[in-house]
Amino acid sequence: MHVATSAKKQREYVEQLQAEINALQARLGEDEKAETIVSNHIKLLHRYNEAKDATQILVGRLASLKGTTVRQIYIDMDLLDDAN
Repeated sequence: MHVATSAKKQREYVEQLQAEINALQARLGEDEKAETIVSNHIKLLHRYNEAKDATQILVGRLASLKGTTVRQIYIDMDLLDDAN
């Protein structure tokens, strides 16, 4: 009986995993390939990093013009997150 229970639990687990896979594929789109999703995500991260770098340059220049530190600019403009 232990073997039958174990086999039954395994089947249920496999069915549960397959349902999860099906739900994730439905969210991503049936024809979406993992490589395409990852490639698009990497492109978006590059765009984000370029924008962040440009912002850092501008904040640095503003700090230089005001004769203060970048950190003080962040404080003055309420740009610090809770971790800092």
